Amino acid sequence: MIRIGVAGASGLAGGELIRLIMQHPELELTFLGGSRTVGRRLVDLHPGLRHDPGLVVEPVTPRLAERCDVMVLATPAEVSAALAPVLAERLPCLVDLSGAFRITCSDVHKRWYPSVDRPDGLVERFTYGVPELLGDELAEARLISLPGCYATAITLALAPLVLGSGLRVDSVLVDGKSGSSGGGLRPRTADLHPYRSGAITPYAPTGHRHAAEVGQFFARRRAGSIGSLAMSAYGVSNVRGLLASCYVQARGDQLDDRSLHRAYLRFYRQQPFVRVRRHAETLIPVPDPQAVLGSNFCDLAVMRDDEGDRVVVLAALDNLVKGAAGQAVQAINRRFGLPEECGLGMQPVVPA
Repeated sequence: MIRIGVAGASGLAGGELIRLIMQHPELELTFLGGSRTVGRRLVDLHPGLRHDPGLVVEPVTPRLAERCDVMVLATPAEVSAALAPVLAERLPCLVDLSGAFRITCSDVHKRWYPSVDRPDGLVERFTYGVPELLGDELAEARLISLPGCYATAITLALAPLVLGSGLRVDSVLVDGKSGSSGGGLRPRTADLHPYRSGAITPYAPTGHRHAAEVGQFFARRRAGSIGSLAMSAYGVSNVRGLLASCYVQARGDQLDDRSLHRAYLRFYRQQPFVRVRRHAETLIPVPDPQAVLGSNFCDLAVMRDDEGDRVVVLAALDNLVKGAAGQAVQAINRRFGLPEECGLGMQPVVPA
């Protein structure tokens, strides 16, 4: 069994991670870390989890390394930046769900995470954890920085064009819509039910830090290129799920619906958690976040818009599973040589 600890055990992503660990046949939960909830039991923190593994929340200290083969930091970026240097040399594997180590360029990092100070030299040791695109690198990684939920959706949406087909994309515009769980549990007036219910809130209309991750990723992986990538993000009244609509301006006579669909099928044919869909193949148009809730799937659809002279790629996922906890488990599976689907076979809950 692989012993695993979770720091940030009281949060939404932490709770989702614990749920997945407890149903995984090869993972054993051995540590719960936190600060404000020290001494609390798991069943006190997450009403949906009634199995008590006999653990209570403890402070995160270097000594926990004796009890864990892998530690997952489901903590805010500021906390991850402080904990990672303490734990990096003491554990076989450290996985961070925050944005502390996603962006390697210091200037870009400071723009999007101005309050997060990182120690010099550590960020270069992290592997950016997109299992579908960097699986071989994850197998050797000691430090893994998982992409953000939007970044996961956008990267998977664009990879067949940029990495698979080697296209030179002039520009990408992303329209992102996400449920309230993406904001975590920090109390904010805008997230109160009287304001959030029924809302379409433009909380980041002129830019989003996850777009910076995506731009950096493709710039470093080469193949094709992206001239510019801009994003607007909106909060909707759903609790879970997100939809990233990517509008791509790219030259190429081969970009018709049939060839695009085939290119995506070919690119992801060995990837169990990416489902390439046709927009009208089901009772409801897809991709739709409600068709992936509770699962580790990312649904993609690609189509040519002749009127707008553009390619439209839609990506839907559950931000707490494929966008966070599920992707962490997927990366851990790759890291420790387990089947990628191990512990992640749950189907979506529809309707939810």
